Amino acid sequence: MKPAWKKWLLLGLFMAFIVAADQITKALVRAQIPYGTGVRLIPGVVQLTYVHNTGAAFSMLSGARWLFLVLVVVFFAVVGVLIYKKILTKPVELWTLAAIGGGAIGNAIDRAATGAVTDMIEPLFMKFAVFNVADIFITCGAIVLVVYLLFFDREKREK
Repeated sequence: MKPAWKKWLLLGLFMAFIVAADQITKALVRAQIPYGTGVRLIPGVVQLTYVHNTGAAFSMLSGARWLFLVLVVVFFAVVGVLIYKKILTKPVELWTLAAIGGGAIGNAIDRAATGAVTDMIEPLFMKFAVFNVADIFITCGAIVLVVYLLFFDREKREK
């Protein structure tokens, strides 16, 4: 069994990777694509479109910059307490929360710096919001966590 510090180091590195990937892709888009325009990656499937979003998914709560920054702090405080009290201990819980946390930090950096999140991934095969790398990790982490808690974590379901 690995020492506990190695587990936390790996989770921290995973979060740092998410933040770096998110911030690098956003910086590249801001530097290479004029605002409001797009570059097709796969015709009919996906393009990079440089836009800003001051809200959450689908621009909900637009302009609520400080609310979102406070929610990130609250998220980490709650997760910290749940880990400290050993309520969250299983690897799938910790890795999914690290994915959500890394994405939250990536978007929080944008909100703190500019008041808006840089989005760039636009699906062309359906009408959908433009999103970014952080959003992918937040969404996938949340989906996996919910599915795990609802269908696979027998111990917590029985409580």
